[in-house]
Amino acid sequence: MKVSMTVNGARYDHDVEPRTLLVHYLRETVGLTGTNIGCDTSSCGACTVLVGGESVKSCTMLAVQADGADITTIEGLADADGELHPVQEAFREKHGLQCGYCTPGMVMAIVSLLKENPHPTETEVREGIEGNLCRCTGYHNIVAAALYAAESAKAGAA
Repeated sequence: MKVSMTVNGARYDHDVEPRTLLVHYLRETVGLTGTNIGCDTSSCGACTVLVGGESVKSCTMLAVQADGADITTIEGLADADGELHPVQEAFREKHGLQCGYCTPGMVMAIVSLLKENPHPTETEVREGIEGNLCRCTGYHNIVAAALYAAESAKAGAA
């Protein structure tokens, strides 16, 4: 089947097998390997991307379902000049990663969360990322990074 979508601002047109998962399309066809495959069962969230601005576990969506969509992956967050997205910067500043495998999905989930709720409480952050698993950190620094990004956004808006 023919699919056309915009990924990180660039248009892509490809023929795909109807059963191709979006995560495989992004990694294998488009060549954006920042979106990780952690479980293939939608349990871990390592494959989270933004589809139309909403976080989606890309292992739960077929590429044909994303036809016509605007998709943002972890590679599309930083500015063209390399300046990190505020959530990426917050992860760096607050040491929100260890092995880094869950980080792309966590960052994308938090970007979506902060779009919906720009000033979350710690509890709201924890609830907002509950579909994303980290096997290393115990979540403390991930939550701290989300709260730091929210606070930085408030300071930048003032």
